[in-house]
Amino acid sequence: MTQPLWQKSDTQVDAKIMRFLAGNDVVLDREFFLHDITASKAHVEGLAKIGVVSADERDALKRELDALAADFSAGAFVLDERFEDGHSAIEARLTERLGDAGRRVHTGRSRNDQILVATRLWLKEKLSTLEALCRRIAEVCLDRAAGDALPMPGYTHIQRAVVSSTGMWFAAFAEAFIDNTLRARQALELIDANPLGTAAGYGVNVGLDRAHTTKALGFARMQVSPIYAQLSRGKFEMAALDAVGTALLDTRRLAWDLSLFTTAEFDFVKLPAEYTTGSSIMPNKRNPDVVELLRASYASVAAARTEIEQLLSLPSGYQRDLQFSKGSLFHGFSMGLGALELLPDMLARFEWKADKMRAAIEPAMYATDVAIEQAVAGVPFRDAYRAAAETAASAGEGRSPESSLAARTSPGAGHDLMLETLRARL
Repeated sequence: MTQPLWQKSDTQVDAKIMRFLAGNDVVLDREFFLHDITASKAHVEGLAKIGVVSADERDALKRELDALAADFSAGAFVLDERFEDGHSAIEARLTERLGDAGRRVHTGRSRNDQILVATRLWLKEKLSTLEALCRRIAEVCLDRAAGDALPMPGYTHIQRAVVSSTGMWFAAFAEAFIDNTLRARQALELIDANPLGTAAGYGVNVGLDRAHTTKALGFARMQVSPIYAQLSRGKFEMAALDAVGTALLDTRRLAWDLSLFTTAEFDFVKLPAEYTTGSSIMPNKRNPDVVELLRASYASVAAARTEIEQLLSLPSGYQRDLQFSKGSLFHGFSMGLGALELLPDMLARFEWKADKMRAAIEPAMYATDVAIEQAVAGVPFRDAYRAAAETAASAGEGRSPESSLAARTSPGAGHDLMLETLRARL
């Protein structure tokens, strides 16, 4: 391993302790490395503006940072156990290539604000992806809600309840993912604050041009208080994972429905073949494994958020405990976005089995229609309810699923799904 940035002449480095301190940090930093380089370029520009590095040094440092990014992307530079972390690797490379200019690059910043800004840039990218995925899922659901008008049972307590439709089912998840799109955008707006220049959490006696780095890195605002920059670490990550988790909660419920609907007992849905797998012992099986893992994915996101929350039993200022938040953050987003990426295509292509769904609509499912019609005609609802309950077995006489849906005139129900209203929100 290269000498740690904090190494002093009177301190001996114990290899076992260093392995514990470093953990898998350098491996995780591969995920944030290019963002760390981007932030380093902005910091170098800021140092040049206040005369800490010359114009020539600025240009050389930016050139070497670009070369490092290209080498890393091409696999020519590997971030590995030679370095304590990604930040050390950047400084080591610049010092190797440029000598004193590389040694100056850390002026006015700490690894504390360095990882904060790299993580923020990474989170902005991931939350933009989350927003786009939620939008795409909502669009698919809206398109299918507009095209599908097949009657199906509606359930409460997983018991047949009233007549519903495939359009209502898709419209429900369309609205859910419209809200999830908004939640992703709100999380992005919250974390869109530049911490670079807050150093270890108390500022520095150098007139850093923080407004310049804020603009250069594309942040909406500067995070003003250096102490709060450290306090927000973990808090902002939890907000981002909350946004992923919200989308995965809806995914879990959607996947639960499809898990039921693809059983032989329901047999409402046929999945595309590539979203199913076979059994290693039972030749007759096709299993909805993708749906089941979509259902399970929320657990990983929730666990990641909980791990970060448990790390935050801390006083103000930076504490090394926060190093462990990187793995949780990466794992949560990796699992969450990986699951959501599969949803648009699967939702667009699975097939409803119209005959099976219609056959599952039984006469008693019209009893609510009967009770409400009597109430509208003037019978007190509780009396109409009891009368409909007594004759539920014959409630379907002269009725059809289509007529039940057409009579459902409350906004957003079977008569009018208000899809254009939802599209306008999206």
